[in-house]
Amino acid sequence: MIPSPPQGVWHLGPLPIRAYALCIILGIVVAVWWGEKRWIARGGREGVVLDTALWAVPFGLVGGRLYHVATDWHRYFGEGKNPVEALNIMNGGLGIWGAVALGALGAYIGLRRQGTRAVGALGDAIAPGVVLAQGIGRLGNYFNQELYGRETDVPWALEIYQRYDESVGLSQTLGRSTGQVLATVHPTFLYELLWNVLVAVALVVIDRRFRLGHGRLFALYIALYCFGRFWVELMRSDPATLVFGQRINTIVAVVVMVGALLYVALARRGREDPEQLRAAGDEDPRGTTVPGSDRATATGVDAGTDPDGRDGSGGSGRGAPPFSGR
Repeated sequence: MIPSPPQGVWHLGPLPIRAYALCIILGIVVAVWWGEKRWIARGGREGVVLDTALWAVPFGLVGGRLYHVATDWHRYFGEGKNPVEALNIMNGGLGIWGAVALGALGAYIGLRRQGTRAVGALGDAIAPGVVLAQGIGRLGNYFNQELYGRETDVPWALEIYQRYDESVGLSQTLGRSTGQVLATVHPTFLYELLWNVLVAVALVVIDRRFRLGHGRLFALYIALYCFGRFWVELMRSDPATLVFGQRINTIVAVVVMVGALLYVALARRGREDPEQLRAAGDEDPRGTTVPGSDRATATGVDAGTDPDGRDGSGGSGRGAPPFSGR
């Protein structure tokens, strides 16, 4: 059996240290760090991912919370409920689809403010890091004793303990464990964590083999994540909003997965050229300047030639189409 942690919050004086928040923060750091390395390797300018994250992360957190509250409204509204708790993100509750949707909007705004529109390329660069960050975030659910599955007696079953908090009394998520085991359940948080790690590895391998671009790797991440999430949702037993007798997240996973697979099949093939990832005026690794800026005009660099007088493809004059599969 896998024991649950005795508590999910520690106090340094009046300051609460929440495991859930720490896991979310660690996941964001990993996603930004890895995404930055992959973005630079594709030819992008250093610092773009971090600057974009300053927009994408707040938008994503708001979107994730809005989705959670909208689909689990019964937890916060109604007789005996406290609507203010809908704002308390530290106690858990982020819907990945809302986070991705508004996070993408934030990323678009952040990129436009930096002078580039390469949203698809950025998505492809950060995809492995994002799904790995989701896996890290699932550790927060472990500390909160939430998102578990049906009761089971398998050797790896998770023990759910009764907890007690002075402010609310007996609780399942708040306070410290009393040692009383309420149930042994499927650790669905762990199943999703392991699936996310496998998806991250698969995305890296697939990207190296097929050099996906134009947002197709990001769409593949969405599809693979939804496939795993569908099966995890079928194993969960915690209260959830039902649509046509099914958990709403199960239905959303199928719909989003189909949409993502259609995008992978229909989107532009190949990968963006490095010049398409940089804003006008940015220098590329060769020390030249991206066309379209005053610096480019002053040095004789335009959309068709580089400083050596050759065409932008680096060839002998025949050139390459702007969206070639390099």
